Amino acid sequence: MRLQRQTRLLVKLTVVLGSLWLFLLLRRPKAGWDPTYVFRYNWLEYTDDDGGPEKVCNCSAILRGEREAVEKAKILAITKDFHKSVLIPDEYYINATHDCWTFKTSRKYLTFPLSQEEEDFPLAYSLVVHHKVQNFERLLRAIYAPQNYYCVHVDKKSDPSVHSAIRAIVSCLPNVFLVSKAVSVVYSGWPRVQADLNCMSDLINVSTEWKYFINLCGQDFPLKTNLEMVRMLRSLGGGNSLESERMPAEKKWRFSYSYKIADGKIQWSEELKKPPPHNFPILSGNAYIVVNRGYIHSVFEDPRIQDLIEWSKDTYSPDEFLWATIQRIPGVPGSTWPNQKYDMSDVNAIARLVKWVWHEGSEGSLKAVYPECQGNHVRSICVYGAGDLQWLLGNHHLFANKFDADRDPIAIYCMEKYLRRKALAELY
Repeated sequence: MRLQRQTRLLVKLTVVLGSLWLFLLLRRPKAGWDPTYVFRYNWLEYTDDDGGPEKVCNCSAILRGEREAVEKAKILAITKDFHKSVLIPDEYYINATHDCWTFKTSRKYLTFPLSQEEEDFPLAYSLVVHHKVQNFERLLRAIYAPQNYYCVHVDKKSDPSVHSAIRAIVSCLPNVFLVSKAVSVVYSGWPRVQADLNCMSDLINVSTEWKYFINLCGQDFPLKTNLEMVRMLRSLGGGNSLESERMPAEKKWRFSYSYKIADGKIQWSEELKKPPPHNFPILSGNAYIVVNRGYIHSVFEDPRIQDLIEWSKDTYSPDEFLWATIQRIPGVPGSTWPNQKYDMSDVNAIARLVKWVWHEGSEGSLKAVYPECQGNHVRSICVYGAGDLQWLLGNHHLFANKFDADRDPIAIYCMEKYLRRKALAELY
């Protein structure tokens, strides 16, 4: 018992000394990032000593694609007892955030910029979520940096425990906030776009400093560190990166007829829609984008885009053509010409890496876009397993979708460890 008390006192002393050092670090002169401020950051690294059940897996071997390690992870991923041991209930977040300092310390949130380069290039995020608080919090922790800005939209229909837990998490982080106006999101309907629009508006108003906007959902996860993202975004030279290509004929029904929302679902009507305003060619894309601040300003200030938005409100899956179409409107900051020569697929854009079941195939197949999913599929999309990680990290995208702690927590755990270790290694 005495030894346990001494151990607890030692842990508290270590945390206090670390906090004192952090306080002094944050009071450094603003100008000129001095690498001599950087010394031992081990307390921020995710290690097996943190006590998570996932530690039984060898993440280094999994990331190298070693078959034995991947197979062990696959077996664990379908084991009920293992899943129960990994699950973090909503109540944990509600209770743990009563003491924000302890919550941020125990969860190892970064509370200072890791470099002057990152501090000078803040990013803005929209996170649209409706369930799976554990997924959301682990995503937020992975992308969190104090110089960035984060708007969180929780679906109005979400369970009360989800609202309470996310509100509690947000309350502990000064640069993270709930959207000022939440909506009830309808799959494939306009409210999905409205959720992002509401966060875009709030982010524009909350700061004039951020450079790029990235929108996410709760089952995304980063493939790059914040510093890597900053450097990749700088390399765009003010351009945007998102899927935007010719609309396939089989998708044109989505905006040829009027659709209405009834009883929380989108329904087709026989009413034909008028042609798009300003003779805009409607381009194919997806809901997730990486765009500069000027693009977001245009969304709210350009009368042509406002006309397009109004026209889009009664279409099917407007999120899968609206941003792509705006990207090809002349005069929009970072846009490209509407000519087909400038088409960009989701594989070439850096916004999001998604494996669709109909594009998977064996290595070397001329028809396959990417290798077969090593996890499982939900609505034709691969929910990544540990066996997908080596492939994922070989791609240039900033984020990938989908990850799910309920299905393969090891994939998320190994990504967390890899990214944090890499972020800290970049300091030396």
